Amino acid sequence: MSDPLTTLSILLDPVFAGLNDGAPADPTVRPSDRADAQVNGALALAKRVGANPRELAQQVVDSNVFAGIADDVEVAGPGFINVTFSSDFLEAQLAEVAIDDRLGVAPAATVKTVVIDYSAPNVAKEMHVGHLRTTVIGDSLVRMMEFLGHDVIKENHVGDWGTPFGMLIEHLVDLGEDTTAGGLGQGELDAFYKEARAKFDGSDDFKDRSRARVVQLQDGSDPETTRLWEVLVEQSTKHFNEVYDKLDILLTDDDLAGESMYQPMMGGVIERLDSAGLIEVDDGARVVFPPGFENRDGGPLPLIVQARTGGFNYATSDLACVLDRVERVDADLMLYVIDSGQAQHLQMVWEVARMAGWLDGVAAPVHVNFGIVLGEDRKRLKSRSGDPLKFVELLDEAVERARVAIVEKNPALLERDPSIAKTVGIGAVKYFELSTDRIKDYVFDWDRMLAFEGNTGPYLQYAHARICSIFRRAGIERATVRSAPIALDHRAERALAMRVMGYPSAIDNTLETYSPHKLCTYVYELASDFSSFYQECPILKSDEPVRTSRLALADVTARVLEHSLGLLGITAPEEM
Repeated sequence: MSDPLTTLSILLDPVFAGLNDGAPADPTVRPSDRADAQVNGALALAKRVGANPRELAQQVVDSNVFAGIADDVEVAGPGFINVTFSSDFLEAQLAEVAIDDRLGVAPAATVKTVVIDYSAPNVAKEMHVGHLRTTVIGDSLVRMMEFLGHDVIKENHVGDWGTPFGMLIEHLVDLGEDTTAGGLGQGELDAFYKEARAKFDGSDDFKDRSRARVVQLQDGSDPETTRLWEVLVEQSTKHFNEVYDKLDILLTDDDLAGESMYQPMMGGVIERLDSAGLIEVDDGARVVFPPGFENRDGGPLPLIVQARTGGFNYATSDLACVLDRVERVDADLMLYVIDSGQAQHLQMVWEVARMAGWLDGVAAPVHVNFGIVLGEDRKRLKSRSGDPLKFVELLDEAVERARVAIVEKNPALLERDPSIAKTVGIGAVKYFELSTDRIKDYVFDWDRMLAFEGNTGPYLQYAHARICSIFRRAGIERATVRSAPIALDHRAERALAMRVMGYPSAIDNTLETYSPHKLCTYVYELASDFSSFYQECPILKSDEPVRTSRLALADVTARVLEHSLGLLGITAPEEM
């Protein structure tokens, strides 16, 4: 284990257990402004066993657990233990990180099958800014979980079923399949949908034909209807893939898990709920009443699983989805990266699944909820026309704005690397999104997003590029210093090394609450620590062996910067 704080915590575990009659007791090791680490667990343990916290803390010190790893240990305040690590200990820990391809991050001790449900656009509608958060947050969690070695199953739960498809198929027939397919391929999905909706609202004949199509689609009685539905899905999928390619998202066609996939299972869902004695009839509909949910009048709130017409709905589909992930996929963990507005619906679905016994013995599903993206007026971000801002337009504007910024700072760079505008623009959008606590709304701000200073994507990309430039100026291949001894004699060297070695804990803390902003905070602090080190500790002008030592420290910093940005789905260029 490379993280000194984690190493210390592991060493302290048996000591604290020994003071607690053999039962586990958390040492609670934290970073400290007064030393390298602070052990806070003596206060809680003293209260539990009825001891004086300072005396208990002194017993921990007297156990000799700090021998060989600390130069200074003191009991402070009501029972804190301040620990200053020895340079030899830190240098040995850092040496392990420097030669480790995983940068000190161990694979997960227990491999889980993890389903991550994210993005979820709708067929025959263009992706808009409302899909930004689910897509970017979900993708970063996929990258982190895969890096730890979990078996991650990405599921893009697209909306590809339901009554609107009757009108969409009829509109496709009216316009002519060849003509329409060409238009849809050019990103005209929204216009196509609006035209179909206008015809449906304005023509009884079209409405009747659309409803008949729905029946044919749902019962599978007409192969031509099914084929036309497949045309719409195919054209929409091309659009989704265009967005995912621009944004460098891992989703592929193999990850599509549309609502249509769960249609054959819905009848079985109703049968199993009925067999479990959970279904009641309420106003003609078949419902389940999960405990703890109330309507506005204080009465029990039903989850409708079959409408009075006999049709199924989102709740039925979501219950089928739970069953599929539990029984077919055998998931240990299910992450639903879905906006906060769906919280009650998801909780009701999961409670019904628990009542039916479908979630017995498996990890509870987790709602990775998030707020909304706001415009300057603090309302949902929209285009100038008042419609939701199209995803493709947002990404194209990000790249163009990045291109203008790069031309102002380093026009020759674009000639050497034409892709740098996309790297910076897309990185800026992703980082601005991920660096915000996901449960909060945030205001979309181009100027802040694309700034080359502060806690932004461009600043962090530049920090990586600056380290690479040091090696270019020195004419040295970075790999050649990777096994060189690193001395931590200066305060800034020590601080940077401690931050580098905190990478495993940063990932753990992020996944503890599935909050990518915590990893963003770590990356920014790492870049800030390197900036202080760079200002206070000359690298290329230093004599040997200090010069090589600092080059080696710079190299491992760059590797952690690049890797951590990669887990966020952001490319770290070598030149900016």
